[in-house]
Amino acid sequence: MTVKDLVIIGGGPAGLTAGLYAARGALNTLIIERGMPGGQAAATERVENYPGFPDGIDGPDLSMKMAEQAQRFGCEIIYSDVDKLELHEKGFKITYSDEEVIAKAVIVATGAKPKFIGVKGEQEFHGKGVSYCATCDGAFFRDGTLAVIGGGDAAVEEAMFLTKFAAKVYIVHRRGQLRATKILQQRAFDNPKIEFVWHSVLTEIKGQEKVTGIEVKDVRTNELSEIKVDGVFIYVGTEANSDLIKDLVQLDERGYVITQEDTGTGVPGLYVVGDLRQKPLRQVITAAADGAIAAAQVEKYLASLE
Repeated sequence: MTVKDLVIIGGGPAGLTAGLYAARGALNTLIIERGMPGGQAAATERVENYPGFPDGIDGPDLSMKMAEQAQRFGCEIIYSDVDKLELHEKGFKITYSDEEVIAKAVIVATGAKPKFIGVKGEQEFHGKGVSYCATCDGAFFRDGTLAVIGGGDAAVEEAMFLTKFAAKVYIVHRRGQLRATKILQQRAFDNPKIEFVWHSVLTEIKGQEKVTGIEVKDVRTNELSEIKVDGVFIYVGTEANSDLIKDLVQLDERGYVITQEDTGTGVPGLYVVGDLRQKPLRQVITAAADGAIAAAQVEKYLASLE
């Protein structure tokens, strides 16, 4: 059975940065990523607030550069779901695709996934007009009318991206003002293709074979109204991908992992980084910082075993 100094589960900015630092520190390092490198960053059209790119950089481009940099120093990346993470006499045993690997230390960087609203039609029309990723699906709605549900940074950023394809984009938000940062708000207000539906919540997604409209409720009057749309993009927060380690670590009420400042979990050799960790700000830069810190802690931990 293969033995690694470090296995990193998840290849987003946190996992890739950890892989870069660990491999550069001469640790035998493996990243297991279930999708494409970059995680949610790879599904973001434009990243404008990551230092070193004054004109911004496309999320997929930044993600691939991070992966290339980690691999340059010898970090191995494979693509698979991880089925199980268990304690082992030599550290940890990771099972994936009918394979097993032993790791002396593990960094979990599985991030978070979009949160479902749970309204009628959401599941039925998932992939048939309901999406959680504008960069993945926006081009399918060229010249169409779309609704974006939410009022945070992600919702506003993706709504603006969708105006590249759609003729009109509604932003439906339960409050009378956005939660997004001011610069994003102003760009949205200045975009003639965007119309705001304030004080409203989504109650139903309608359609036959595909989405044809949405029903929204005014939270002040409880009045229901319908808006004809070709697609619905939902951005109402995220849920932690913590199932893999929920029995090993302490979780908060939302399922995010409670860690020490150095990303340790209380389980020797097990660290949690990025969006999966309980923290006040989930951004590419804080994920990368977590990865660097965790890799440095792994080096110290492995040295203590010798």
